[in-house]
Amino acid sequence: MLKEFQTVRSVEGPLVFVDRVENAAFNELVEVVFPNGERKKGQVLETAKGKAVVQIFGTTTGLDVSTTRVKFLGETIRLSVSDEMLGRVFNGLGEPRDNGPPIIAKEKMDIIGSAINPISRQKPEEFIQTGISTIDGLNTLVRGQKLPIFSSSGMPHNDVAVQIARQAKVLSETESFAVVFGAIGITHEEASFFMKDFEKTGALKRSVLFLNLADDPSVERLITPRMALTTAEYLAYENDMHVLVILTDMTNYAEALREIAGARKEVPGRRGYPGYMYTDLASIYERAGVIKGKKGTVTQLGILSMPSDDITHPIPDLTGYITEGQIVLGPDLHRKGIYPPINVLPSLSRLMNLGIGKQKTREDHRGIADQLYAVYSEGRDLRSLSAVVGEEALSDLDKKYLKFATEFEDTFVKQGKYENREIEQTLDLGWQLLSMIPETELKRVKIDFIQKYGKKFKLRSEGSATESGTKVSQQIGR
Repeated sequence: MLKEFQTVRSVEGPLVFVDRVENAAFNELVEVVFPNGERKKGQVLETAKGKAVVQIFGTTTGLDVSTTRVKFLGETIRLSVSDEMLGRVFNGLGEPRDNGPPIIAKEKMDIIGSAINPISRQKPEEFIQTGISTIDGLNTLVRGQKLPIFSSSGMPHNDVAVQIARQAKVLSETESFAVVFGAIGITHEEASFFMKDFEKTGALKRSVLFLNLADDPSVERLITPRMALTTAEYLAYENDMHVLVILTDMTNYAEALREIAGARKEVPGRRGYPGYMYTDLASIYERAGVIKGKKGTVTQLGILSMPSDDITHPIPDLTGYITEGQIVLGPDLHRKGIYPPINVLPSLSRLMNLGIGKQKTREDHRGIADQLYAVYSEGRDLRSLSAVVGEEALSDLDKKYLKFATEFEDTFVKQGKYENREIEQTLDLGWQLLSMIPETELKRVKIDFIQKYGKKFKLRSEGSATESGTKVSQQIGR
């Protein structure tokens, strides 16, 4: 039997404080009936000693303390799930926003989900191709991995997000693949951009979109990623699909968490964020994985814009402790007009070795990635040195490294927003670039691989870096 109370004590922003409540449960759904008859949903944020704190999904304008009624519904938020969700667009609460019909649920699932028992986890070992060379070649994404993208204000992380959503796939043609896209606290313009891009490119057919807008209630930002992950878990574990979940922007999620914690007058932690933010973020990221006995997998790409471009800020800092690496977008590359501006030097995929190699990508993948990283790093260091001493003070070999760094950014890092590179193309492009460097300097790749893969791209082992760089550009059609 549903219980209704008319014992609202006070209202503070979106929070309603109710006294003399019996058996209210954490996260329980409530219905608040305003004096004018308007009804709004809410959720119990805290309950103790007969008192409950309720977060309203909307504004509390018009709420009268003495006459407002609060009905406790005896259940948590559940999402109606079905394979018919593919190709649909929903708001942050899981309600259709594409003018389509409501989902006829095969079942309803609690959006909080269940923690994955560590014993039931299986080691992630399979490659997901994004079509972006800097990710596939140097920071490979593996099924079941959680890999965030660290961006900053003004960077094209939304473009990168939709490109990955559009191009990502598993290499096996017999396995089903889907994308669940959760946008948190975005503007109407961004929502329109996402919907139009997915529809125009046909990516919507295999995708599910959850769009939470900036003018929606803050509490919805806490619900949207859980809606997306619940959908992903259903598609993966009930429909045997490999699902990539893209969440953008997790900074908006953390800001909503701080706002609600402040309204509850909680003791703040670092920079005003609640002390339990690490645990809360972990409850989202740890829902990615591969489960023994299940054919489907859930992989996560969480995009967050670092406040003040500070990687030590609590949001990216705590995220780095939970996840398995990071992809970092570089403002310097963006200012040069390079897209996607992925800075490979601070980027890392800790599970890369598990998903590459013979019969997964190609046997020379690890070696070519290490060699590209080493040569580019050397070239970047020499770029800084030449700014001080001048390029004429560098040796001929140093100049080749310097030219390599520029060519690497212009041909390997830079690619079109609709340019989808297969993993073979990415690795071959790496060999083409390494042809600018004398063979004696290639110490990170096996000699057998140089003979098998590198020789056909070997332009001139001791030739001029300028000539080689020009030929590389011509070979890949730039």
